[in-house]
Amino acid sequence: KQWYQRRVAITAGDKQGFHAIGPDNDMSDEEGNVKLQKSERSWELVGNDLKDIKPFLRALGAEFIGTFYLILVCVGAANPRVLGVMGESTSPAYFLSISCAFGFGIGAIVHILSESSGGHVNPAVSLALFLDRRISFLRCVCYTIVQFLGGFAGAGSLYALGQIDKVESYAGGNSIVEGIEAQHAFFIEVLGTMFLVLTILSTIDEKRGYAPSYTGALSIGIAILVMHIWMIPYTNCSINPVRGTVWNAVNGDYPVETLIFMFGPWVGGALAVPVYNLIF
Repeated sequence: KQWYQRRVAITAGDKQGFHAIGPDNDMSDEEGNVKLQKSERSWELVGNDLKDIKPFLRALGAEFIGTFYLILVCVGAANPRVLGVMGESTSPAYFLSISCAFGFGIGAIVHILSESSGGHVNPAVSLALFLDRRISFLRCVCYTIVQFLGGFAGAGSLYALGQIDKVESYAGGNSIVEGIEAQHAFFIEVLGTMFLVLTILSTIDEKRGYAPSYTGALSIGIAILVMHIWMIPYTNCSINPVRGTVWNAVNGDYPVETLIFMFGPWVGGALAVPVYNLIF
């Protein structure tokens, strides 16, 4: 019989997403057919992250690079020069191009990072996976720190390389669109992030028995694309505390409403966990 190691994207480490399927456990029947069971998980402060520090440091480096590219490439796709070619920012072509840049761009980043860090590139995702007992508290905190560091590095590089200081106005930041109240924007961000995290949890759910492939990252990217099409006309779509704050901060445009784009995704990610486990 041929046995294999099933690796699930978005999580990383022992008891954090890598599930062995083989003759030493009860996850197959006498005919060798795989029968996946929900793994036993528990909240852990450190877990196995410090037992072998090298993979953990590689994971932190991967999250830094992934979030760096998220801001540089995806946010960089929304810039004044793009608007100059396409016309008004209300153009359907503008909405679709930015949505595709974020959806397919982040899908590719998740695919690249999945074997090293799990491809979170989003503190709301890291929080959700901690609450779902898939990563340790230490990994959640360290991922969040390097994600913000990578985001600021990407934003700084985008500002310098794009010579944003030489254009009349910048694009790509998060803001509440005129006519939308702050509380409405907050709940839009909460619901959008819930949709993203529900997609992620369903993608990595062991009991669904998905074979490892690029389709997991693709499904996540499609969810992000759809959320951008829906949310850009309201909040410019954050669904990520890093994406919602670092570009605004680097450009010096940091109104108090920016906090909505930081805490709204965290709330949405946290709420998605009990919703998924109770209903799906």
